[in-house]
Amino acid sequence: MQDAKRKPWHRWMKAVGPIVLLALFGGLPAQATESCNKLVASGNPQYPPYLWRDPDDESRLIGANAELMQWLAKELGVSIETRYVGPWGRVQEEMRAGRIDLIAGAFYTQARTEYMDYFHPAFRDTRSAVWTRAKFKLNYRRWGDLVGLQGVTVINNSFGEDFDRYARDSLKITQVASLEQAIQILQRGRADYLVYEDSPGDAFLAKMGISDVKQLPTPVANENLFLTLSHRSACNTPELRGKLARAMYKLGKQSPMPILLEQSIQLWRRQNQSASP
Repeated sequence: MQDAKRKPWHRWMKAVGPIVLLALFGGLPAQATESCNKLVASGNPQYPPYLWRDPDDESRLIGANAELMQWLAKELGVSIETRYVGPWGRVQEEMRAGRIDLIAGAFYTQARTEYMDYFHPAFRDTRSAVWTRAKFKLNYRRWGDLVGLQGVTVINNSFGEDFDRYARDSLKITQVASLEQAIQILQRGRADYLVYEDSPGDAFLAKMGISDVKQLPTPVANENLFLTLSHRSACNTPELRGKLARAMYKLGKQSPMPILLEQSIQLWRRQNQSASP
C-alpha cells in the first residue's frame, strides 16, 4: 500500500538509479561510466620542429610534441592520437568545445584557463623573436622600439600575457592565417617586423628558401610550453588528472625533449629536401 502511494517520480528514480541520473543531468561527464582508453590531442600545425602535418597523412600531426604524446600514452596506458583539426585558432575552439582532449603544447594565459587545465612542469621553454628583413634597420632592444612600426604575426598566437597586453595597447600588429603568409608579407615590405617563435621561424624560412629575413638577438619573451586538458573532455576525471600530473613530473626528471627535438629537426629537413625540385 505504501509503494502504491509513491509518486511516479520516486518510482522512476528507483528504476533508473542514481548513476544514470547523474549522467543525464550533468553530474558526470557523458562517458564517465565508460573507461577512456583513447585520447585525441592536437596543437599548432605550423610549429616545426614541435608539430606539423604529416605529408603522407595530412590528418595526422608529427614532430617532437607528437612523439611526446606517444611517450605519454605509454605512461597512461591509453592510446593518444595526435590529430590535425585545423589552424591554431580552430584547435583552441575544438578544445573549448571538448571535441579534442589534449593540446600538445600551449603557452599559459589566464583566458585559456577558462576552458582547459594546465599540467606542470612545462615540458619545454621557448623563445619568441622579432624577425625583419636583412636590409631593414631595426635597432630592437625593448618592446618600445616597435612603437610606430607595422608588425605581423599569426592569428590567435600568444607571446605571454605581458607582451600580448602591451601589443594590444601600444603596437600595430596585423594577424594573418599562417606563418608562411606572415613571412611573405614581411619579405615584400608590407610589414616592418614579424613576431614568432625562433625554431618554427627558422624551419619555415628554410622550407621557403628565404635568406633575406633575419632574427634579432633580443627576444620578445621566453615562454613555457604546457600540456593541457579540456574542461569539457569526457575523460577529464580526477583519476586522469592525477595520472597526467604524475607523468609530467616523471617527464621533467627524464627530459626526453632534447632528443625528440633533434630527431624532429632531422625529419623536417629530410622531408623538405625530398620535396625540393
